[in-house]
Amino acid sequence: MEVYLIPIAVCGIIGLIFAVLLSIASRVFEVKLDPTVDKVLSALPGANCGACGFPGCEGLANAIAKGEAPVNTCPVGGATCAGKIAAILGVDAGSAEKMVANVLCQGDCDKTKIKYDYKGIESCSFASQISGGPKSCEFGCVGCASCVKACPFDAIEMINGVAHVLKEKCKSCKICVGTCPKKIIEMVPYKSKVFVKCKNTNMGKKVKEACGIGCIGCKICVKNCPKDTIAFENNLAHIVYEGCINCTICAQKCPTKAIHAENLKPKPAAPKPAAPKVEAPKAEAPKAEAPKAEAPKAEAPKAEAPKVEAPKAEAPKVEAPAKEAETANKEA
Repeated sequence: MEVYLIPIAVCGIIGLIFAVLLSIASRVFEVKLDPTVDKVLSALPGANCGACGFPGCEGLANAIAKGEAPVNTCPVGGATCAGKIAAILGVDAGSAEKMVANVLCQGDCDKTKIKYDYKGIESCSFASQISGGPKSCEFGCVGCASCVKACPFDAIEMINGVAHVLKEKCKSCKICVGTCPKKIIEMVPYKSKVFVKCKNTNMGKKVKEACGIGCIGCKICVKNCPKDTIAFENNLAHIVYEGCINCTICAQKCPTKAIHAENLKPKPAAPKPAAPKVEAPKAEAPKAEAPKAEAPKAEAPKAEAPKVEAPKAEAPKVEAPAKEAETANKEA
């Protein structure tokens, strides 16, 4: 029996000694956690997308609690999240403008030509390494949907070979911006309505050959902008969003429609002058008129003058004697 008790007692004593030592060590080397970090972390969306530049939401929470990052750093949470964190810390949330992703390309399968049928890995990075991509425009959307697969919020969809961002779903995580090999996805202000949806820096002739809706560098938009918020650089127009008033004049004037304006209704076509209609003469059926009953006219009796007849003068009849006539007849 003693053979079993002695080892058990020794192990118990050793365990007790280590427990005491660990208790002392925990107090000596205790790292005091800031309860504010947990509160800030609970206010964050928990996406862990890294769009803020910190290693996940916990890294951002530590930075905000220490004052190393502003309360509106999280692009996913937006103003709502910033307000909650500001209330926790007792500071002003600030006025950070909401930004969303925008694909600056309209070169779908109808506007561009297909150079070859790509059968490789469904990745824009891989496809763009082969002659700039399968489409005729080497600056535009490749169409392999890498951004769609990368978006954690399902805010991007493919329509006829071009990616489109669903504005209301976008959380400004910027993952799609880093995924696109053509760098045609940019962050733009949420309130902006007008965009130059082209990144082709070639001259106008080459742009037309590659895409039917690209910027040809005519500068008509620059000349017609009432606020001078369109810059022109490297054969390409750019919207200066800070001063743009969304008047859509540039979009209306653009000859190739490379400038896209949201909710811009097309102008109604001018009515064509209608040719005078020559109507064939209609054969009218003869109208049967009812006989009009005429009232009898009462004529006044005419007084006739009495006719006075002149007495006719009768010529005297001369009668030959009958006997002489008979005698003459006999002699003959």
